[in-house]
Amino acid sequence: MKNPLDPRHQKRQRLIQEIFEEEFHHQSISKNAKAIFAQKKTLDEKIASAATEFPVEKINKVDLAILRLAVYELLFEKKEPPKVVVDEAIELAKEFGGESSSGFINGALGKLIQ
Repeated sequence: MKNPLDPRHQKRQRLIQEIFEEEFHHQSISKNAKAIFAQKKTLDEKIASAATEFPVEKINKVDLAILRLAVYELLFEKKEPPKVVVDEAIELAKEFGGESSSGFINGALGKLIQ
């Protein structure tokens, strides 16, 4: 498991929480989360193409927040290698998601980066 005290991991944790909160509460969010929401349509299209069995509106909101962050990092930020982004998304899914979240995230992102 990754070090939970890693500042990059902690940043991703905060972003996942902000993305999730925005879906329900429309609270003030950070510049990084706003950048992700600015690309929401593109991100959701990519997610839909990778997770064809699940319409985006039916995906668990926590899983969707994790996928949006990961796809944003893969398509727009490109600071980390794809394997690192996928590994981090899986760790976040284990931490915040349900029992099957990590497998779903892994499968969707694996299909996306092929």
